[in-house]
Amino acid sequence: MKTRLFFSLYCIPFSSSLAISAPTIPDQQGMWSSVYQYNQSYTIPLSQLKKAEAELTNSELMRQVRHSITTLNNQIVENIAPHRKTNPANVKRVESIIANKDWEYLFPKRNPMYTYNNFLKAIGKFPAFCGNYSDKRNADAICRKSLATMFAHFTQETGGHNPYDEVPEWRQGLFWVREMGWTETMRGGYNSECNPDTWQGQTWPCGKFKDGAFKSYFGRGAKQLSYNYNYGPFSDAMFGTIRTLLDQPEKVADTWLNLASAVFFFVYPQPPKPSMLHVVEGTWQPNQHDQAKGLLPGFGVTTHIINGGVECGAENEHKQSLNRISYYRHFTQHLNVSITDSEVLGCANMQRFDNQGSGALAIYWEQDWRWDPNTPTGKSYACKLVNYQTPYTALKSGDYINCVVHHFKDVIIDPDN
Repeated sequence: MKTRLFFSLYCIPFSSSLAISAPTIPDQQGMWSSVYQYNQSYTIPLSQLKKAEAELTNSELMRQVRHSITTLNNQIVENIAPHRKTNPANVKRVESIIANKDWEYLFPKRNPMYTYNNFLKAIGKFPAFCGNYSDKRNADAICRKSLATMFAHFTQETGGHNPYDEVPEWRQGLFWVREMGWTETMRGGYNSECNPDTWQGQTWPCGKFKDGAFKSYFGRGAKQLSYNYNYGPFSDAMFGTIRTLLDQPEKVADTWLNLASAVFFFVYPQPPKPSMLHVVEGTWQPNQHDQAKGLLPGFGVTTHIINGGVECGAENEHKQSLNRISYYRHFTQHLNVSITDSEVLGCANMQRFDNQGSGALAIYWEQDWRWDPNTPTGKSYACKLVNYQTPYTALKSGDYINCVVHHFKDVIIDPDN
């Protein structure tokens, strides 16, 4: 089962020689800083743009999200190996819980590309996954529960689902590394958004085969990552450029990215949905609006995050949701994770997340269309946070400037001030 994700991490490289637009910035007293005219343009210090970005993203939830999606340098990730003393702390914690023999036992039907070493690298890329906590939360217990949750979803998304196999279904996870029926040479796969006339095609330009046909972005990896508007942002998070995986989507199947793509989805929010990590570790707490919609802490909410439009909200539990619950029970038992009587395991009767819930966080930058009487043109020369997808995200430092660059062409940014 694939899920159409919506992430945007694209970044236009900043150049000090560009003549670009910039916003007016409120100072600490709430007064607008001045901009001045220069050769029919307006100049504003780069420091003020950075200040604006910092002020507009100054919220506790934004800080928590940014912390949870922090990534490790790939040179360090590539050096991760079982039992290596230099392994990051979160990898060592996972090794103490899931040894290679456990990996072999839990996923005996897996595709050969899902190696234990790839698993450790995928974990290491995201230090917050199974990381330490500065408060009194039990990091080991949270790690075990995170692994049980993720493994249960692995099994539903990429499992063999063969009830006649000698291996029980809950241990048939990671069977598929590529979407059933697809090969790397096939054309026309999930690439309608490659059209250069669409903003998705312009923001995440698709790679091409030698004959000029667009690459296919069918499901790959443990989360079956699909579509160019997911490959591009994932590539940017992994490599700092969208091109790597748009040009070589096969890497999501053939390298440690086959598992990192699933961890990526686990730690990233999809506002108004929280991330699965924030659900498991307790960072996400439902407000009264969430509670009225049946959105309560537990495994069921993570199913809602993954595939709520199909599996959740009906009067009775969906078959796929029941599968996930069954797998979760098995994995929690194997990993010595207790399931409390109060934990909501299913998602029947859960309504959709919306912008009144506690997980709602505007993470995209959009042009601020307001009229500003303090500028000669009346333009705001600013961007604002919105809850719908744009090419610019507040989860990536500097994208505020990229948004301003895109929407305002008549301003010069002074990089020296």
